[in-house]
Amino acid sequence: MSASMPFSVAAAAAGPAGAGLAVWAPAPAPGPAAPRHPLAFEPLLFLRPAHQALQPPAGPVLSFYLEDAARGRTVGQLFVVLDAATGRARSPGQAPFGAVQLAAGLGAAAVHPLLEAAEAALRGLGQRRLALRGHPFCYGPAGAAAQAEALAQRGYRVALAEQNYHLDLARAYAAGLHPSERRRLHKCARHGLVVEQEHRWFLPRAHAFLSACRQERGQAPPLPLARLEALFEAFPDDHFLFSVRGPGGEWAALAVAVRVSERVLYNFYPASPLSQNALSPVVLLNEGLHAFGRASGMAVLDLGTSTLPTGPNASLLRFKRHLGGTAGLRLSWEKDL
Repeated sequence: MSASMPFSVAAAAAGPAGAGLAVWAPAPAPGPAAPRHPLAFEPLLFLRPAHQALQPPAGPVLSFYLEDAARGRTVGQLFVVLDAATGRARSPGQAPFGAVQLAAGLGAAAVHPLLEAAEAALRGLGQRRLALRGHPFCYGPAGAAAQAEALAQRGYRVALAEQNYHLDLARAYAAGLHPSERRRLHKCARHGLVVEQEHRWFLPRAHAFLSACRQERGQAPPLPLARLEALFEAFPDDHFLFSVRGPGGEWAALAVAVRVSERVLYNFYPASPLSQNALSPVVLLNEGLHAFGRASGMAVLDLGTSTLPTGPNASLLRFKRHLGGTAGLRLSWEKDL
């Protein structure tokens, strides 16, 4: 199959969920192609072509759109980055997650056509393996489960299974706290610490703060400042900077929060210096994010995974449980083509 030709999957996608659907796959390009028809779903922020265009070039991109021609809507999408050097194509290129996103109500039968088109195109372009990192199950359990079912049926193996914790914003923040974290929250209040939503003008100072905190804790550095500023500029309604300030106005903790969708707020870069460990201002910071997400009509505060190169970060996982976090899955898959 040529990567530039539409790939019909009406026969492959039998049943009500797939009848009349076809995959459109334009030629590889430096970035993702825009869909031909309006999307029948809200794309997760990291899966929007405009967001991916701001990601550093990682290789040519193949775009696959599942189209419902009768309705004039695009009901599924998949973006894959090619790697000529290794032959290992991947989704995402550079983002927390990629893989397939579908319109509500579609199941595994609708995932198969996208994967079939992608696998055929990648083989034709000399790629030998496809790696996919899915979004956390808490973002949309039905869609994540449909993707996992289809991947397993097609012979993909789970390359990495990560625990991903989130807070249910329908539940009061304090109600989920472990007694030890509740005491720390009260301690923050006694010491006059408050949560602030900061203007993006503070990003250069915030980036320096984040970098220093992550370095002293042995964590990977944050995104480069220029890229972080570009994301705040391009998506001002989806990126937020929150802080915990002491009585003198000094920062005790910071976080970059990302609105991934209308229902999910992602605590992307929480940071606090080791000197603040006695107060644990991140507990207060998460209370502020919880309140913001809840007031904005969201349902989930994503606390992320806690994976080190050597395995799970046990202390961080325990902290997220103590915040009242619910454990879920984020799966990464691979298949030899």
